[in-house]
Amino acid sequence: MPRLTFDARAVALLLAVLLLGVQAQLWLGRGGVPQVRELRERLQVQETANEQARQRNAELASEVRDLQDGLEMVEEVARHELGMVRPNEIFVQIRRPESAAGVAAGAPSPASPSPLPAAPLNRSN
Repeated sequence: MPRLTFDARAVALLLAVLLLGVQAQLWLGRGGVPQVRELRERLQVQETANEQARQRNAELASEVRDLQDGLEMVEEVARHELGMVRPNEIFVQIRRPESAAGVAAGAPSPASPSPLPAAPLNRSN
C-alpha cells in the first residue's frame, strides 16, 4: 500500500486556502463586518428615536396630569361655590336649627343658603 505523504508546501497551501475562505466569509458573508457596521448604525438611530419618544411621552403624561388636575379643580369650585351637581346625584343640604334669639338678631332666614358645605350623594340605582 502506498503511503500518502504531505510535504510542507501542500500543507501551507491548504492552510492559506482555508484562511482565505474564513476571511472572505468574515468580510463578505452574512454577519460580516460591513453588515455589523450597518446594524450598529441602525441601532444608534433607533436608540435616538426611542429616547425622543420617551421624552415626548413624558411631556404628554405631564400635560394629561395637568389637565386632569385642572378639571378636578374646576369641578370642585363648581360644586362648592356654585352648588352644581352631576347627573344622577342627590344634593343634600343640612341646615342648623335656628334659635328664637338668632332670628331676631338678623341671622339668616330659612330661605337663604346655609354656610355649611353641601355634599352631593350618588344614586346607586
